[in-house]
Amino acid sequence: MPLDTSIKNVLIIGSGPIIIGQACEFDYSGSQAARSLREEGIKVTLINSNPATIMTDPLVADKVYLLPLTVESIEKILQENQIDAVLPTMGGQTALNLAMEAEEIGLWKEYNVRLIGVDTKAIDKAEDREKFRLWMIEMGIPVAPAKIANSLLEGKEFAQEIGVPLVIRPSFTLGGTGGGLVFHKEDLDAALERGLTASPIHEVLVEKAVIGWKEFELELLRDSADNVAIICTVENFDPMGVHTGDSITVAPAMTLSDTAFQLMRNTAIRMMRALGNFAGGCNVQFALNPETEEIIVVEINPRVSRSSALASKATGYPIAKIAAKLAIGYNLDELKNQITQTTSAYFEPALDYVIVKMPRWNFDKFKGADDTLGFQMKSVGEVMAIGRTFPEALQKACQSLENNATGLSFTSTTRLRPEELLETLKRPQWDRVFRIKEAIAAGISIKTIREVTQIDRWFLYQIQDIVNLEKQIKEIKHLQKMPVELLREAKLMGFSDEQIAELVSDCTAEEVYEFRKQAGITRVYKMVDTCSAEFEAKTPYFYSTFL
Repeated sequence: MPLDTSIKNVLIIGSGPIIIGQACEFDYSGSQAARSLREEGIKVTLINSNPATIMTDPLVADKVYLLPLTVESIEKILQENQIDAVLPTMGGQTALNLAMEAEEIGLWKEYNVRLIGVDTKAIDKAEDREKFRLWMIEMGIPVAPAKIANSLLEGKEFAQEIGVPLVIRPSFTLGGTGGGLVFHKEDLDAALERGLTASPIHEVLVEKAVIGWKEFELELLRDSADNVAIICTVENFDPMGVHTGDSITVAPAMTLSDTAFQLMRNTAIRMMRALGNFAGGCNVQFALNPETEEIIVVEINPRVSRSSALASKATGYPIAKIAAKLAIGYNLDELKNQITQTTSAYFEPALDYVIVKMPRWNFDKFKGADDTLGFQMKSVGEVMAIGRTFPEALQKACQSLENNATGLSFTSTTRLRPEELLETLKRPQWDRVFRIKEAIAAGISIKTIREVTQIDRWFLYQIQDIVNLEKQIKEIKHLQKMPVELLREAKLMGFSDEQIAELVSDCTAEEVYEFRKQAGITRVYKMVDTCSAEFEAKTPYFYSTFL
């Protein structure tokens, strides 16, 4: 279907102030969407209460309103402009909730404005926890045992039926706000009250916790002709129990069998096609039992998300840009692949590299804050690294955290005994990946660490490879005596020059650089082209690595 020529002016709703759970990721998506619409000759009007964003730059939109994200502000814009359509899928949960609020009071109907990209029925079906659960059951898609509660009493009654551990999931919130895990009965009341208060409709889902299951997320695009493409499959390093925004995530999925992937893929496509009037980007989260490969659906987000921004950068596929064009009428097969500029946008990217996203926290600035990671997101940012292998990408991500880590060799000022390390690993914290490395170096078995953390053995063995190589480097007393192949292996595994210098006695990073340069171990640049070189890339970007 070609461009809908009746759309002349689109209102984009931003995500508001930079808070934990929604920050520059939605600025990235909103800016992309605005540029995408203006390419088609459509006027873009933007509302966002946060001036510290790219999207509020006068060059991004035709008209920018720095106003509170309220229905009163929306009505003011509708009175002053001839708005034809509103695109609420680029501003996170804030934008979706505001669109729903405006719908409920009849604002869109009064000013003859239609929602594009998604309709209120689709939002309601995906974001209302009880409607989502019943929808999944109706489709025969497995979900965790759960029940909706609108009061403390209702929540407590169901909790007594299924027992702990439980997950409290408020409806219509972002970043897990108000949500949490309940391991002990005495913590139930406080968790329910927190969730009910956080939900704008005073509603929570009390759900049986599948702690220790693996978590995966599929990023998808769908057009109005029901074409669906899987853009990226993301695997969480941490198991269920840690919010995906607080987990180290990896793309493509590293430990997912083809059988399980096909089941997830088919399920996600069925969900997308049953969502209703929806054309744009979406993500579906799954939990997988590592023993049986049984899957359950956790949630679906009918909008672009933080994960969409990660998937765009990871694959080179501009999800928000294409999603905006789908919202104004185009189908996937009518759009061009932005990288090749010759093939169709209706394709699924192939990755010949590994992406690692690692969150960043600022617990030091919030003295007394609970630094346990759970269902409510606490990170204030994230870094993304690209490498040819998981260890390389992991170490590059560690080096980007701005916490003096030269790789996975970050050393805490607190040295722990093996038994203390194991006790620490039981509680997810920001530095758990570093503590895992310490535990392996201390001689604790992979089997024991797996039992304590529930992190997949494959990831633990990859970290063990880093530890083993580190031990070999430590045995080298003088840089000039280091075998060239050992140095090359270290660079292939993501060891920085500074990290190597710390492991070798009487040596500086500059000396390591000069030594490897003389040995012919120099940086090369590989292409991120979405197609693994199957088609020529016209606008690629690159990442550095070693051969």
